[in-house]
Amino acid sequence: MSRHIVCLTFDHDHLSGFIARGLTTPTVISRGEYDVVVIPRLVSLLDRYNIKATFFTPGHTIDSTPHAVTPYVEAGHELAHHGWTHRLPASLSREEEEEEIVRGNESIKRISGRTARGYRSPAWDLSPHSIELLQKHGIQYDSSLMGHDYDCYFARQGDVAELMTPFVRGRETTLVEMPISWSLDDFPHFEYMRLPNGSVMPGLMNATNVLENFVDDYTYMTRVQPDFGILTYTFHPHVIGRGHRMMMLERLIQKLMEGGAEFMTMEAAMHEWLARRQQADKIAAE
Repeated sequence: MSRHIVCLTFDHDHLSGFIARGLTTPTVISRGEYDVVVIPRLVSLLDRYNIKATFFTPGHTIDSTPHAVTPYVEAGHELAHHGWTHRLPASLSREEEEEEIVRGNESIKRISGRTARGYRSPAWDLSPHSIELLQKHGIQYDSSLMGHDYDCYFARQGDVAELMTPFVRGRETTLVEMPISWSLDDFPHFEYMRLPNGSVMPGLMNATNVLENFVDDYTYMTRVQPDFGILTYTFHPHVIGRGHRMMMLERLIQKLMEGGAEFMTMEAAMHEWLARRQQADKIAAE
């Protein structure tokens, strides 16, 4: 029996992403605060279709606005790790990165009763230390890399990437990588931003056109991996929460359901993938 799993994920950055970029003026802060309006609508939409999603939430968000996080925790959605300050791990020392993981997990445990099983790097940029530190602190899966589209794999530790020598792959770890793509992220499609360096991220794409892309990626998965596949979409509450985009999100859910998609949290999808891999290894060993 074929199974095509879809994970709807939400990076609930609130103010943390703006503050990490040095953007702290009142208007920018209010853009982040808009997610407080959106969260109850998202929880209601997911409940309407009996979908459990994964929210990657920085500790800064949890500790700043616990009332915005509680609705999806109480609704049974997965609360996963997204740093504490939304600083890029690649910009931190090993000690600073570990502090982010520990502090973020403390925030997650306070509000949900358990530490995170999954992690997503702010801006999807891991450091050379990330895999080791995530495993050290009990993280079972990561969702920051882009080495596949419809399948998980085990993340590597210790790659050597130098300009004048052939690339050397590091050792495979037991950390499950659940890959993502900028093309399946709402932020670059929709979010208009003027950055401190003077550059502009245009965003503001037509939601119907983006919907077509999102649906086609799922359809293609069913063609190239007819037996089993996992596809992850990434949304940000303050981005997807605008009216026409919420309507697009609901149409996406409807179309994927019509195509036979099974919706589940990232943690649940990880366990499905591991069980399937273990079964395949068992058959191969017989």
